[in-house]
Amino acid sequence: MPERNMQFGLYGARGIKGHEAVARQLDALAGFIATPITARRGLLARLHYLTRSDRALAAARAAGLTATPRTIRAWLAGTRAPSKKNLERIEQAYRTVRRQNVARHLLARLNRGGRGTRVEFHPLNQSQVSRPRQRELSFRTLNVRRWDRIVAAWAADDDQALDDAWVSDAVVDLGSEWGQYEFVTNIGFAA
Repeated sequence: MPERNMQFGLYGARGIKGHEAVARQLDALAGFIATPITARRGLLARLHYLTRSDRALAAARAAGLTATPRTIRAWLAGTRAPSKKNLERIEQAYRTVRRQNVARHLLARLNRGGRGTRVEFHPLNQSQVSRPRQRELSFRTLNVRRWDRIVAAWAADDDQALDDAWVSDAVVDLGSEWGQYEFVTNIGFAA
C-alpha cells in the first residue's frame, strides 16, 4: 500500500503500530483476569474458566491446552504444580477462549447499531527527531463504524489480518494523510 512506512524510527521517532494499540485497547475491554498466572489465585481462576463446562474445555483443548483431566484435577487440588511450559499453554488457551467468548458482545458494543465508536489517534512521539525532519502531526478523531473484521482478527489473534483490517476499515478514512497515523503513541476508544 502507498503510505506504508518502510523504515520507521530511522530518525528517532517512537511509537507502535496502530493495530497493536487497538489490540491492547480491545484486550483491556475484554477484562482478562488481573492476577498473574504465577500466583495460585490466578492459576485457579484461569483453570476454572477453562474447565467450567464441556464447551469451555473443548475450546481450551482447541486452543492448545493438552493436559489430561487427571493432571488438571491435580492442579486444581494443589497437589501438583504446572511446569513453566504448561503455565504458558494455560495462559494462551485462557486468552484465546476469553477473546472468542467476548468477541460477539464487544462487536455489538463497538458497532452500536451502525452508529460506530469514536476513536482517538494520538500521533507518534517525535521528541527525539531533529527539528528539520519533524512532521506536523495532530491529534485526530474518527468515528469507526465497521468493526466486524477488526474484532474477528483480534479474536483469532491474527496480527496480519488485524493490521489489514485496521488500515482498510478505519485508518484510510482519515483521508490523504492516513499514512501518518500508521504508527501512534496510543489509540483510544471506549465502548
